[in-house]
Amino acid sequence: MSKKRYVLIGTGIRSQYFISSVVEHRDASELVAFCDLSPTRMAYSNARLTGELGYHEIPTYLADQFDRMLKEQRPDCVIVTSKDVTHCDYIVRALRAGCDVITEKPMTIDAEKCRLILATAAETKRKVLVAFNYRWSSHRTKVKELISAGTIGNVKSVDLEYLLNTGHGADYYRRWHAHLAESGGLLVHKSTHHFDLVNWWIDGIPEQVFAYGRLDFYGKKNAIARGEADRTTYDRYTGHPNSNNDPFYLDLKSSSDLEGLYLKAEKDSGYVRDRNVFREDIDIYDNMSVVVRYRTGQLLTYSLLSFSPREGMRVGINGDRGRIEYHEIQPTHILPDAEPKERSSEDIGGESVHVYPHFKASYEVPVEILPGSHNGSDPVLADYLFSASVPPDRTGRPAGHEQGAASILIGIAANQSITTNRPVQILDLANLKPGAKRLSELS
Repeated sequence: MSKKRYVLIGTGIRSQYFISSVVEHRDASELVAFCDLSPTRMAYSNARLTGELGYHEIPTYLADQFDRMLKEQRPDCVIVTSKDVTHCDYIVRALRAGCDVITEKPMTIDAEKCRLILATAAETKRKVLVAFNYRWSSHRTKVKELISAGTIGNVKSVDLEYLLNTGHGADYYRRWHAHLAESGGLLVHKSTHHFDLVNWWIDGIPEQVFAYGRLDFYGKKNAIARGEADRTTYDRYTGHPNSNNDPFYLDLKSSSDLEGLYLKAEKDSGYVRDRNVFREDIDIYDNMSVVVRYRTGQLLTYSLLSFSPREGMRVGINGDRGRIEYHEIQPTHILPDAEPKERSSEDIGGESVHVYPHFKASYEVPVEILPGSHNGSDPVLADYLFSASVPPDRTGRPAGHEQGAASILIGIAANQSITTNRPVQILDLANLKPGAKRLSELS
């Protein structure tokens, strides 16, 4: 059996998961080339391949050589892990070249790009898979199974609160994610995970969205208003003497990945990974509230706060025969130094699923905890994507381009609603199968 050939565009930190995953499934999958605007990043990734991963060095192509790479390497599939704003361009070019695509979320960041991907996938008949790893954890899969089994009857509404702490949450404001034009803001980049999770849980397609959003904590003006002007006096953290006692400090020399992929790559990428979270050019929101109505009449009430002292999500799923509560408390941050010195039992972290039936005693649902990153979801997703043979998935966890669109269109609509102070119809943004009622009807 011939191996499936993969190329990868965008060798930043998230790409390292896909690189490792292809190599770990080398009996069926083969990584044949890297593409990036930074030769330094590609060299670092090749060093990982020949070192810790026990693989071989592969050819590298600069970003403007993407089409040449496709012609020379003849991949079956292109893995897209570049900056969010570039996803559409690479997806469309790959599809037109006859390749399938695996893209990191979000699939893209605005309605025009979303429409182009939908049209190109329909035209070329090629496959696009969106790597929604949230669907693949055991606790979230259990919630899906409980809903599908009718445990709480017909779902009528969902309440989802997500908290990003001042370690993980702050990190979005150091990076390109802090610019709406590059990421779509957190309502697209981050919330796409949460919107997709709800869409999948309730098997629903969003219809109308209304939202509010503000920049309340990060940014120069907010720091000055709190009396923290001293935290705004440097553009970046690494190597600046005045930033050493700043709780938002990030040292790119603190890890080999940060140093190899970003600090050493600055000379050819121009990208500064550790910019001050209290600078002037941040234009995304850090405090957001969204209401969604689905085509089936179900409602979602959603909030995202990115400057919380704790991290995790609380979800309540309300049916006509009871309620399911899913809680996830995260114990770790992207920045280890941000961990509190003393922690309560709640800070240790974990997940739980509780069922509250009408007129019966509530109970906690036991769930097997799987090893691996992102609550055990990453290894399971990797097996699905890259293994030679994968058993059928009974919960519908794989997500194609239409389901990817259903997620990002909520965030795109929310951004528009915040700007106009009006509700936004999803079908005014993209013609997402108007006759369909359920997410499972979408590819």
